[in-house]
Amino acid sequence: MRILELHCDYVRFKPRDKALKTAPALTPAEKEGVEVRDVLLVLTSFEKGDDEAVVKKAAATVEKNLKEIKAPRVLVYPYAHLSSDLSSPDVAQRLLKAFADECAVFAQVSQAPFGYYKEFELKCKGHPMAELSKTITSEIGVSEKKEDATPDALKKEATVKSRFYILTPDGQVHDAAQFSYGNHTNLKKFADYEIRKVRTYATEPPHIALMREHHIAGYEPGSDAGNFRWLPDGRLMKKLIERDITAYCTAYGAMEVETPLMYDYQHPSLKKYLARFPARQYVVKSDEKEFFLRFAACFGQFLIAHDMTISYKNLPMKMFELTRYSFRREQSGELAGLKRVRALTMPDMHTFTKDLDGAKTEFESQFRLSFDWLSSLKLPFEAGFRAQKDFFEENRDWYASLAKHLGKPVLLEIFDERYAYFITKFEFNFVDCLDKASALSTVQIDVENADTYDINYVDEDGSKKRPVLMHASISGSVERVIYALLENEARKISEGKAPSFPTWLSPTQVRIVPVSDKNNAYCEKVLTAVQDAGVRIDFDDRSETLQKKMREAGTDWVPFVAVVGDKEQAAGKMNVRVRSTGNNEMLSPDELAAFVRNECRNKPFEPLTLPDHLSKRAGFA
Repeated sequence: MRILELHCDYVRFKPRDKALKTAPALTPAEKEGVEVRDVLLVLTSFEKGDDEAVVKKAAATVEKNLKEIKAPRVLVYPYAHLSSDLSSPDVAQRLLKAFADECAVFAQVSQAPFGYYKEFELKCKGHPMAELSKTITSEIGVSEKKEDATPDALKKEATVKSRFYILTPDGQVHDAAQFSYGNHTNLKKFADYEIRKVRTYATEPPHIALMREHHIAGYEPGSDAGNFRWLPDGRLMKKLIERDITAYCTAYGAMEVETPLMYDYQHPSLKKYLARFPARQYVVKSDEKEFFLRFAACFGQFLIAHDMTISYKNLPMKMFELTRYSFRREQSGELAGLKRVRALTMPDMHTFTKDLDGAKTEFESQFRLSFDWLSSLKLPFEAGFRAQKDFFEENRDWYASLAKHLGKPVLLEIFDERYAYFITKFEFNFVDCLDKASALSTVQIDVENADTYDINYVDEDGSKKRPVLMHASISGSVERVIYALLENEARKISEGKAPSFPTWLSPTQVRIVPVSDKNNAYCEKVLTAVQDAGVRIDFDDRSETLQKKMREAGTDWVPFVAVVGDKEQAAGKMNVRVRSTGNNEMLSPDELAAFVRNECRNKPFEPLTLPDHLSKRAGFA
């Protein structure tokens, strides 16, 4: 059994739709929505093997916490997302009632209904006991949730003192808490997110519903939480982003390589690096030996570099791999749809430079490269710099020049003591609909790992020297890019605007809709002609009304919907609805294909992966 206890000023919830057919009927009060104030919210998940003994132990630990925080009320709230090993619904419902009954002995208890999707809102208090996560089993009783192999970097990061500022394009540094943000509302949200460090969501991020509605990706119950199944449209989008960011990196001069997914825990270089990298590992056993699944491409690329003969003439030298996948054992409470996953597709580039000046030059170049790539997606983002204090003070003008390039203020985190391998990095962060920030692009200057991996280059005088290394992900993980795209469109929907994907990423770029069956033969010719011109086009040949077909094309966010009736057929044209403008254009097949290709210029193309006739498509859950 897993519980997450939150001491709240208030919790409000309202049941919506049934998640289970067997869910009990709602009371009139529950239908209207419930508010409970000054309450210990106990988010509760029952796992296979849980029984009444577990329930009693859980109630005992809630009672202990309740006495410490002096809350008068308990709200028992079923929350299946805490575990990937759930008990059956019947068992969970029985144990939930037993748990509420046990808690009723020492507190006023409310219970949220079981088996419903619910919207909820809460305000959590900020004291040290306000948030506690616990796991209860019949064998070992209660244990605080801990990571046994927390890397040194994470432990040290928790103790390092850092301060947050705003760096303006004129080079001035302002205290982040006192800065007048004006119309820089997303920068304010980004700063609050970093300072408060509240990573969990109180409600489901909007991109998750859109991810399901558009059949992009879904949770895989047969795997560990944070691992996804990618459906045809989602895999197509993912592949296009992978190809695009690979082209950016190889055009920038990076050598593309491929390295293993698992590595030996006892390899001397890797063992040291593991302790310095802020990630948690999956462990794999083979015979008596332990391996870990990679969480980045650093190990493989650094081991390649160790075995290379590198001259100063080769520097800067860049190496790139698109990792499918990198595995990070993120904490379950921080998993949130595609924003934070445990298996991510990471475009990972490393640069080997002659010295720190060379690293700064590459840092600035990759800063601009990241800016260009994210700008091509029309995603809004905020910049953040993180730097060791001494390095920042020595390079204030350089940081100011980067802020000037952006033309807007940026968040600046200064830490007194280096807690990881880097002395500075930048991140471009997307701020989502629930005011949470997520790093997309990032570049770091690494001053440790040339020593750790014994990487050398031969300088002009024949001596061996250590290069300064850099880590870069120009786009950030592909999963997180799709999350940002979906969240950005969710914001548009909330503002009453028409959502859409960029045309080059839209699974269907053009849909042909006949007015009647008489136009089907002409539509087939258009389908072939536009397909052959390099456009993803499908044909709604179903026996549905024109209104329904048009409505579904809108729901699918199809950028161009080509309606063909007798008049259009006679003229050899189509009445094309352009989603981005809301206008209608009379276009021939050749003109339409040229229009679409022009919108997608300089971007990769992949053919449609679903049947091009809608009548032949199977449905996805």
